[in-house]
Order: sequence, then structure tokens, then C-alpha cells
Amino acid sequence: MVSVVQGPGRPTLAAVARQAGVSSPTVSKVINGREDVAETTRAKVLAALEQLGYQSPQQRKKADGRTAIVEVVFDSLYSAYAVEVLNGILEQAALTDVEVLLDVTGHLPAVTLSPERRAQRILDEGRVGLIVVTSGFSTAQLHAFRRRHIPVVVIDPLNPPPPEVVSVGATNWAGGKAATEHLLELGHRRIAYIGGPETAECNQARLHGYMAALMAGGVEVRPDYVLLDKFRAEHGIRSLKTLLALPEPPTAIFAGSDSIGLGVLAEARRHGMRIPEDLSLVGFDGTYQAEQSIPALTTVAQPLQEMGRAALRTVLRQANGEELDSQRVELATHLIVRDSTAPPS
Repeated sequence: MVSVVQGPGRPTLAAVARQAGVSSPTVSKVINGREDVAETTRAKVLAALEQLGYQSPQQRKKADGRTAIVEVVFDSLYSAYAVEVLNGILEQAALTDVEVLLDVTGHLPAVTLSPERRAQRILDEGRVGLIVVTSGFSTAQLHAFRRRHIPVVVIDPLNPPPPEVVSVGATNWAGGKAATEHLLELGHRRIAYIGGPETAECNQARLHGYMAALMAGGVEVRPDYVLLDKFRAEHGIRSLKTLLALPEPPTAIFAGSDSIGLGVLAEARRHGMRIPEDLSLVGFDGTYQAEQSIPALTTVAQPLQEMGRAALRTVLRQANGEELDSQRVELATHLIVRDSTAPPS
């Protein structure tokens, strides 16, 4: 459960619920205009809101003539993944009359601020919450935000956030399993996995999905077929060179991201290989780059825009003092079969 303490002297959503004799989620439904509340209950809640003078953070901002602002932090915006997530956040912001302040960390000095100072800066500048799409924030920084009751949502974190921090992601294990099962169904038995950082939670889930599919299909998991580094095209390029140098190269590759897959695709062309005739290839993310590549890349699509929308909705729910059902929002992936996979020649 997550609740946010509103400032000193301000009634909390929980206080309104106690006054009306209902639950906090019921108060939230009334505030947000939901229709699935009995009229007698709605009347009690509205009376309690008026008696206590409760205002949500967005209402207080509007009363002050200001628009609520949510800060969104990325490592960079060079990847199609980041652009898709940002589009989802911006779409939801337009629907909820919220402004988005974009912060791209890179090597900016702001990242070197102490956790306490950065958290205080966010409060001083009046942000209602924070969406983190970066590996640049440590557990200590996330704890600092929570200690100051700053609503925080982390999207698809490389490493598990603290238990009290909400995260939004996708069904990575199921996606890895679906990608590998597709290649097995085509008849491939020599299937490699080129993935992201070894310690990254999302990469581990995709890798374990790959391994589970191989074992269920009676295929040995070969250590020399598993290559882990960053979710970058350069890793795909280097890894294909390594795999082609093996005495028994793979006939298919599952890439842990579309960026890795596009690197494999570029390097395959340099080797005069045809995809999918000589090598089948599956990516992961479902970005527009995968759709526009030649050949179009078979991929496991994450609902990237919906992940962005869900993150913003969740930050605003926390800012309104709502209790959340879960600290983890996990959205379904699905396999999109295009032109980069075929039976082995």
C-alpha cells in the first residue's frame, strides 16, 4: 500500500475516508468522477471533502493558477525504446492536463547531486511526482524521494527497485519464452541468445524464458550461445562475429532488444549472410525501428506507450493519496512475426 502525506495542516485522503466512514479507494473514485459508487456513499464523501476542505495536488496547483508538473528522467532519448515510452507519457499528460518536465541525465552535474539534495530540489521546484526511465538513480536516491513523500514510478528498471517504490514493466520471461518457442517451431535447434547486462532483472527474465523454452523442447542450453553485455547495437555486432567463429554457429538468434537485433542484422549483411535464409533473427521491444528494418524484424513487442501512460497514471494516483493495489504493474508482451524468421535451410 502507498499513501502520500500532504503538507502540514492539509487533510489527507485517509482523513476524508475516516470522516465519511468509507475506504480511501472509494474517496478516490468520487474525486475522479467514477460512476461505480452508490449515490448515498457519494453524498457522504462529497460532504466530508467539503467539511475538511480537501484538495488534491492537481486541484491546489489549479487554484494557484499553476499546472501540475511531473518530472521524467531518461538516460538518453537516442533509442526508439525511450521515444516510444515518452510518447505514451505525453499522451497521458495531455489527457490529464499535466505538464511534463523532461530531464536527460547523460553526464549532467544534476546526477552527481546527493540523494537528499536532489530530492529536496524536486520538492522546492513544486513537482507532484517523478517518473524514472534510467539506470542513473541508486537505491539511496529512490529512498530519499520516498522519505520526502515524492511519488516515484520506475519504468522497466535494470535492477529491482526498493520494495516500496512502484515499478512498471512487461512480462519479460513470457516474452523470452515466446521468442524461443517460435524459433523451435520453425525447426531451429542451434539458437543463441544475445542479451543485456548480466545483472539486469529484465535481461535475466528474458534469458530464463529462453532457457525454459529450450529445455521444454529437449534442446541443450549451450553456454557458448549466450552472450551478455549492453542493450546496444554494438553488442549485437560483436556477438555475431563471436558466434560465427564457433565450429558450429547458430542457425537462429534471439536478441534481447531490438537495438541488439539491428546490430546483428547490420553485421550479417557485412558477412554476406541472408536473413532469414541463412540466419533467423528475433528481437525484443517492438519499436518502430524493428518494423522499418529490411527485412522487417520479428520481435517480442512490449506495450511501451502503455507503460508510459500507466506510469503517469500511477504517479498521479500516488500524488492524490490513493492506495495502490500493487507495487508492480506488469503489462503483457506479444510476439509479432515478420520477415526475419524462417525454417533453417
